[in-house]
Amino acid sequence: MRISVMAELSVYLSDRPCAALVLAHGAGAGQRSHFMVLAAREMSARGVTTATFDFPYVIERRIVPDKAPVLQESWRAALAAARAHPAFAGLPLFIGGKSMGGRMASHVAASGTDGVRGLVFFGYPLHPPGRPDQRRDAHLPEIREPMLFIQGTRDPFGTAGDIRSLLPRLNPRASVHEVGDGDHSFKVRISAAGKTQDAVFTEIFDAAAVFIRQICTN
Repeated sequence: MRISVMAELSVYLSDRPCAALVLAHGAGAGQRSHFMVLAAREMSARGVTTATFDFPYVIERRIVPDKAPVLQESWRAALAAARAHPAFAGLPLFIGGKSMGGRMASHVAASGTDGVRGLVFFGYPLHPPGRPDQRRDAHLPEIREPMLFIQGTRDPFGTAGDIRSLLPRLNPRASVHEVGDGDHSFKVRISAAGKTQDAVFTEIFDAAAVFIRQICTN
């Protein structure tokens, strides 16, 4: 179920939550995009109360994303709103997002955020497409919380293999879930992947839920 609340959050309630998750959208679409709604609904169905929000440029109907400081401040405001919401009370808190939203979550975590138990990245944008030398990973070793990178093997922003090569530089609780034949949106060529698109989405949300539950029980 989706309900609108303070500070532009949308909260998807879980009947028996074990944890809470705040997710941010990617650069090209807001919290009401197909992927974000699907992610929030599927995670809440797996026992993770989930909140989404829009960055200012989406609220103001602008196309170009805000600068990084604005995006990160929006993230902190969303976290504050989530912590103040009764649905999040007493639950272990996780953050993450799709593409740019996940990257901004990682910057927030790298600068220090109390009470965050872990991060989930749905397609981390390691570099712009076709420009692998323009890396966006310098801050990642500063993150001390567990991290799960859910990454496609055909992602032009960085493949699962590219992310796996980073792991020796990151804290030992960082891991990668590889989406075979998946692109940046986890779309697969069925003949190559041997799975339907629905099965792929089930796989990635299962992986995120397992990651969260494992941290909560350890």
